[in-house]
Amino acid sequence: MRTLLLCALLLACPALAQQPMVAGAVLPLSGNLADLGAELRKALLLWQEQVNEAGGLLGRRVELRLVDDQSESVAAGRLYERLIADKVDLLIGPLGSAASASAASVAERQRRVLINATGSSRSTQRPGYRYVFQIAAPTASYGASAFDLARSMDLKRVMLLARDDPVAREMGSRARELALKTGLAPGELEVYSPDNDDFSAQVKKAVAAKVEAWIAFGLPQDAAEMVKTFKKLNFAPRLFVAQGAFDPDFVKRVGQDAEYAIGILPYDRRSQRPANRRFTEAYARKWSAEPSQVAAEGYGAGMVLEEGVRRAGTLEPEKLREALSALELDIPLGRYKVDADGVQQGAAPVLTQIQRGRRQIIWPEAAATAKPVLPYRAWEERTLMK
Repeated sequence: MRTLLLCALLLACPALAQQPMVAGAVLPLSGNLADLGAELRKALLLWQEQVNEAGGLLGRRVELRLVDDQSESVAAGRLYERLIADKVDLLIGPLGSAASASAASVAERQRRVLINATGSSRSTQRPGYRYVFQIAAPTASYGASAFDLARSMDLKRVMLLARDDPVAREMGSRARELALKTGLAPGELEVYSPDNDDFSAQVKKAVAAKVEAWIAFGLPQDAAEMVKTFKKLNFAPRLFVAQGAFDPDFVKRVGQDAEYAIGILPYDRRSQRPANRRFTEAYARKWSAEPSQVAAEGYGAGMVLEEGVRRAGTLEPEKLREALSALELDIPLGRYKVDADGVQQGAAPVLTQIQRGRRQIIWPEAAATAKPVLPYRAWEERTLMK
């Protein structure tokens, strides 16, 4: 009787009749990156729960196998080799560009599809890669939204600046390449020292070159020192974009002088995109917390993997690779769409502007919480807010 009942259950629920579909990922579940690893883990668990509630994938329940790299990015490649040797069905990338680059190299060599969840550096998506698909907005795209805004204002002359660190320099150099391709006049990239607290020399260059847009890649303290120098020299470009201006620390450093500054960040949980609203609501219900950028990237990786498997109708790597290459999908970070090397093309960083002391999303329009206030106000036109 018991055997007959079990057979009836298996016939009624085909997903129970097969082995689970295992998705493996390497995360920092301990060590100094454990807090970020916990965010990524929560996002993947939410995705897993939703997939299984909807009947699983290809008639099979999804099971996560999460391996701890103890916050050592150098361990990622070896641990992904172990996951592949253990015959996991699907691979989701680790935390950060360094670990992701190592994981991507293994995936390419083994010809196994890897969803690169968080790696934004170009090193994670090398030319010629066929099996690695990026979710995060690449560092090369960080100037794109600012250039869109500049063109909407009919601005041509741009000054590009970058803090002297590898990430900011990559953003700046890639932004300059893009500016030249899109008809802007960026001049040479101005690289400044991390301990620079006076941008007078750069302002003088900008004035001499009749610069209309000032776009900088760096930290909140850099953006604050730029604003202090602007005010001291009574300089106001028509467009001022500084990556670090999205951070609350920027406002704390300069107070009301932060008004009208525009920051760049890859993800803002307040984005009005439908896919993001659904994600943030589901995340809050499950975890009683607001999601971070890492959580949005992890959940987006799950969404893309899920839809790729559904469209491929199989886990066979070549067919899955073809499905992911052609896929376009709305995810919390924007639109998933990749080029021939698997580089993310659809998800671009958002622009935020300080308006009456608060950060508002102003670009792209689909994600906006407020309209931009442009141009950047001259100092003599500003009044104290009460």
